[in-house]
Amino acid sequence: MFSTLRSVLRFRAPTLSRLATAASVADLRQIAKRRLPRAVFDYIDGGAEDEVSMRRNTAVFARLEFRPRVLRDVSDIDTSTTLLGRSLPLPVVLAPTGFTRIATPGGELDVARAAAGAGLPYTLSTLATRSIEEVAAVSSGPKWFQVYVWRDRGLVAEMLARAAAAGYEAIVLTADLAVPGRRERDVRHGFTLPPKIGLGTLLDGTRHPGWTWQFVRAGPVTFANIGEGEAVRLADFITTQFDPSLSWRDLDWFRERWAGPIVLKGVQTVEDAKLAADAGVAAIALSNHGGRQLDGAPPPAELIAPVADAIGGQAEIICDGGIRRGSDIVKALALGARACMIGRAYLYGLAAAGQAGVGAVLGMLTADVRRVMALSGVRSIAEISPDLVRWRP
Repeated sequence: MFSTLRSVLRFRAPTLSRLATAASVADLRQIAKRRLPRAVFDYIDGGAEDEVSMRRNTAVFARLEFRPRVLRDVSDIDTSTTLLGRSLPLPVVLAPTGFTRIATPGGELDVARAAAGAGLPYTLSTLATRSIEEVAAVSSGPKWFQVYVWRDRGLVAEMLARAAAAGYEAIVLTADLAVPGRRERDVRHGFTLPPKIGLGTLLDGTRHPGWTWQFVRAGPVTFANIGEGEAVRLADFITTQFDPSLSWRDLDWFRERWAGPIVLKGVQTVEDAKLAADAGVAAIALSNHGGRQLDGAPPPAELIAPVADAIGGQAEIICDGGIRRGSDIVKALALGARACMIGRAYLYGLAAAGQAGVGAVLGMLTADVRRVMALSGVRSIAEISPDLVRWRP
């Protein structure tokens, strides 16, 4: 009996790593939820109003069904592609996310390092808590800079010049934030950036001592790209600086000040995609801001095929929203996207385990894409075609 037990019993080596049992982005989300104070987690996890668009962003991929081919010799899988003229090992871009140090003290630096390690573009937000130059100092990988358009165009021009000097390859012009969306989870918590310390914050902080200790020791959190001073004093400036007069004619202003590719992010209709392509942008990021702006806006994945048909290759298409698995990426490519952006997915990893958590997400997605391609009978990104998927009724 004992010899039988010895033959079947195996003891896993003990580990303190939060990542040891995480099998998916959903698992990392649960780790992040346990680690973060509720208001902080909801800031990352939440969307606008009833969160209809946010839920649809992910749910839409379940409506897509694969049409796998067999006996195709998938012994050699190639996940590489090109985007904006650069070769990438995976069709993924790390999307811009503001105030990233809310998750870990390293914030944007942790994300940039992980992206560089994977050879993938990292997009730094205008509202980052690490500066253009700080991120460039820790990352030799491809870097993009996301632009919110202020009324103070001199400040915008200065940031563009800094990004160019620091080696950023493209700018991502965000077009869907004429006014901030209403994120009701934040309203219910009374959440502000940075968090105000009240009785509820103190009580919640005691239940999450690891995050609280790191946060209070990390020093003041600032919006590093737009001026000096604590973020709590800059928040009013930001609110008043968003320029609702932004229009198509402003693209000429950006072309005069930026020599590299321009990605237009926040396109949500075929009509606007055609206007963007005709205006000469290098890529169109189909995005509803992660469901954090206009609730009821369409999920980006539903727009890919009609936009691809309408613009006929005039611009590359990036799907931004709802990506949680490599299968989502393959489905988006089959519909006509060139690449996908991930935001919340890597924030869950960051909140769970810092740079290692972001690296885990990128590793999961890479392995997922390879596996899905093999099981679908496609050997390279170029072989992924519309015939690979179909919409279920």
